[in-house]
Amino acid sequence: MFELLALNAAILLVLVLIQWAISVKIDDVSFIDAFWGAGMGILAVASWLHVGGGPGALATLIMVMTAAWGFRLGIYLFLRWRKEGEDKRYKLILKKDREAGRFAQAALTRVWLMQAVLLFMVSSPAQVGILASPEPSPIPPLAWVGFGVWCVGVFFEWVGDWQLTRFKADPANHGKVLDTGLWRYTRHPNYFGDFAAWWGIWIACAAAGWQYAAATVIGPLFLSFTLTKWSGVALLERGLDKSKGDKYADYKRRTSAFFPMPPKA
Repeated sequence: MFELLALNAAILLVLVLIQWAISVKIDDVSFIDAFWGAGMGILAVASWLHVGGGPGALATLIMVMTAAWGFRLGIYLFLRWRKEGEDKRYKLILKKDREAGRFAQAALTRVWLMQAVLLFMVSSPAQVGILASPEPSPIPPLAWVGFGVWCVGVFFEWVGDWQLTRFKADPANHGKVLDTGLWRYTRHPNYFGDFAAWWGIWIACAAAGWQYAAATVIGPLFLSFTLTKWSGVALLERGLDKSKGDKYADYKRRTSAFFPMPPKA
């Protein structure tokens, strides 16, 4: 298995270096967000293709779960980048390096390579779960539990993104706060969706053996941390507090930050 994981790492490195060269040419790394999801889908498909003797039903289930989540997110974020242009976060991160003429070096080390390591780590349950799946046999009940958790996650993420896209597309909503649909129950249904989808994939990985789940639990744990404490809710809400003011403060008072809950009166 280690040799196949190393092969996946090599595939990821090649893809990252190609995209880094493109980002230097266009002076924008923002499309890396699209690769975050798509890259995990690619690693899942690569793992599935590595399985000797033909992948079994569990390996196929985990691959489909990961690929469906990843490629949908990749397309969504790529189209958003094409429409909105360079992301303010990366512009700020690379501002000093760009001014000092170190954009190419900083883009490689501070953005592409760092995210490649995190991408590989977060997607480890999918890679290991696929490679460790037993020979063709019925899908274990635990895997169906993971699939159920994954379904909850993709529902919140896909529907939440769709509702947000429709809300932003209406000029009448400029300056307003989206507080209907799934956004009535959590301020970040898309982030909660990511959280649930990857814990679901990890549970499916556990169906191949708890030793594999133990070895890869760092993936969903780190994702949970970054969604709630680092670059997800915490970072986004600092900007929304400034741009939306009292409207967002009232929304925060009424609405759960992450886990879906009935709104407060």
